[in-house]
Amino acid sequence: MFIQTESTPNPATLKFLPGKSVLDAGTADFPTLKDAAKSPLAQRIFGLSGINGVFLGIDFITVTKDDSLAWEHIKPAILGAIMEHYQSGDDAIIGAAENAGHADHDNGEHNEVIVQIKELLDTRVRPAVAQDGGDITFHGFDQGVVYLHMQGACAGCPSSTVTLKMGIENLLRHFIPEVTEVRAVEL
Repeated sequence: MFIQTESTPNPATLKFLPGKSVLDAGTADFPTLKDAAKSPLAQRIFGLSGINGVFLGIDFITVTKDDSLAWEHIKPAILGAIMEHYQSGDDAIIGAAENAGHADHDNGEHNEVIVQIKELLDTRVRPAVAQDGGDITFHGFDQGVVYLHMQGACAGCPSSTVTLKMGIENLLRHFIPEVTEVRAVEL
């Protein structure tokens, strides 16, 4: 098995491409070992010291490490944990993936606008951030403000504020006049 790696805009996060399916659909974000209880794959990776987060996509695994570690020291152990997982035959996650991209915090009041926001996120934003090893999920729309949650490589990335403000906010404002601002939410 050959696992490729790609750097991400977040220097503490690396994207691993096992060349095999990771999840059938959706994504799964595990910011802590406790959160990884339903993922044998994430548990194996968290079994290594210095791991601060594991994010699973359809065809990739994003791992966030502690800043005190160098990638050249932890990367071989992560590759080994991923290979061990695939050799075990275990599923990456027990049950369905966490989400398909959006939490349902809709109040119904702006339903048409919310549908447009989600469509733009799904077609233009999420594919781009997935290439960087992350995901962005919709968490609400209130008085012109779109609330988004950043996951994987996007969470804690130094360029995430620029991505939100200059990229996503400008895109949404261009296509949907009701949108005035985009804000990140922490869960």
